[in-house]
Amino acid sequence: MTRTPTTPADRRLLQRAQAGDPAAFETLIEPHDRQLRRLAFRMLGDRGAMDDALQEAYVKAYRSLPRFAGDAAFGTWLYRIVANACNDELRRGARRRGDTVLDEARDVAAGAPGPDRAAAAHLDLAAALDAIPPDLRSVVLLVDAEGMSYDEAGEVLGVPAGTVASRLNRARAALRPALAGYGEVPS
Repeated sequence: MTRTPTTPADRRLLQRAQAGDPAAFETLIEPHDRQLRRLAFRMLGDRGAMDDALQEAYVKAYRSLPRFAGDAAFGTWLYRIVANACNDELRRGARRRGDTVLDEARDVAAGAPGPDRAAAAHLDLAAALDAIPPDLRSVVLLVDAEGMSYDEAGEVLGVPAGTVASRLNRARAALRPALAGYGEVPS
């Protein structure tokens, strides 16, 4: 996920992309695209907003690539750009979840027995994540959903690992009441 180009072929590909070769840039992005889409969708909760944020992030990455020094892994650098684009989207207030659709789905799931309980839990988690600040949501998604270490998440977010741990603790505490009926929230 966060591998730095280490082989001579990878370094040549990176150099081509840094020189403005769009095909080389696309080849560099391709192994990360699925994970970045998942992160953006989880942060924004809307496919249109996800597409907008990813487009903005990829353009920014392409334009910034000549200045990429390789201090961080290429994948980590991309994650950071995408996370920042999603946070910008959230701050602008451009993301508007279809609350009536969400409410209808929650009503249907709440009234149904069995497997639909999982659907209700999923909707409640989405609503709970929406209710916490973007900086806390980002940490939960990177660590708990994407499986990043505190150091990796800190590198993506541009904060120390201790800040990641602190934010994750606050986020989990904020999520616990909303999810109390569905089992244990990690601590």
